[in-house]
Amino acid sequence: MDLRKLKTLIDLVAESGIAELEITEGEGKVRIVKFAQGGQVGVMSGVQPYPVAPQAAPPAAAPAAEAAPVPAPAPTGHAVKSPMVGTFYRAPNPGSPVFVEVGQTVKEGDPLCIIEAMKLLNEIEADKSGVIKEILVENGQPVEYGQPLFIIG
Repeated sequence: MDLRKLKTLIDLVAESGIAELEITEGEGKVRIVKFAQGGQVGVMSGVQPYPVAPQAAPPAAAPAAEAAPVPAPAPTGHAVKSPMVGTFYRAPNPGSPVFVEVGQTVKEGDPLCIIEAMKLLNEIEADKSGVIKEILVENGQPVEYGQPLFIIG
């Protein structure tokens, strides 16, 4: 099966309400599956998956018997967000004490953590005075731009 025909089939599945399409042409067999989470479309030929970029498609309807998960209550207070993508560290060195703990009072400009990005250590400071109500990221965990790191109350 040629690539243009495959691309056309993928687009048809992504735009339609069907969740799965399987086509046998000669000795070749192609299976296109629309995943429920995020509306991603994947192609399987035999057992090897070939993921395709996510398409803007409506998500598949969940069965009525399944209860929707209740979202956790959003923390109240000021969220200190990551200004960059990198790795979150609570202390300046592995053996050093952490910058802040839950319940600790901080002033604007106090160091809260370090984010390592491209081998550079960037100290993140409090942008508001208050009490650390919650630390939302684990030490050594990767963080994204704009991801909340701390809640200051």
